[in-house]
Amino acid sequence: MSTTFSIGDLAREFDLTTRAIRFYEDLGLLQPERTGPLGRNRVYSVRDRTRLKLTLRAKRLGLSLTEAKDIIETYDSPRDTGMQLTKFLAVLDTHRARIEEQMADLQANLDEIKVHQREARALLVKAEATTPTDTPTAKAPKAAKAKKAPVALTTDVL
Repeated sequence: MSTTFSIGDLAREFDLTTRAIRFYEDLGLLQPERTGPLGRNRVYSVRDRTRLKLTLRAKRLGLSLTEAKDIIETYDSPRDTGMQLTKFLAVLDTHRARIEEQMADLQANLDEIKVHQREARALLVKAEATTPTDTPTAKAPKAAKAKKAPVALTTDVL
């Protein structure tokens, strides 16, 4: 594996668009070296690749890009593993609490749906029991349809 990567290399490896990678760069998550005329070519290091991988992992966990950046930047600080892990755990605790709250809301919605379904089924059974199905119902005579006058198409616009 090479020690540098082009934007296309990372895009293919992580199944991203080059635009997404540039967006992460704009947010400060990636810091490629600029080469070529006017610095138009981006050269990503192993560090950038790792930061991209961590960013995508954080997104899969449901973290915001700001939260991902905070965590990743903690790892760029001097090697104080305790501080890094404490920060990471705090972010995960907050995120977990938010997800658990959302799950509780969803469970309450599901419970309410179940109640409405039971009530609707009970009403349907009651309605079917009181409506005779084997006696033909008398049909009201159909009203004669009024004929519509033909509409003339004109080119005049009012």
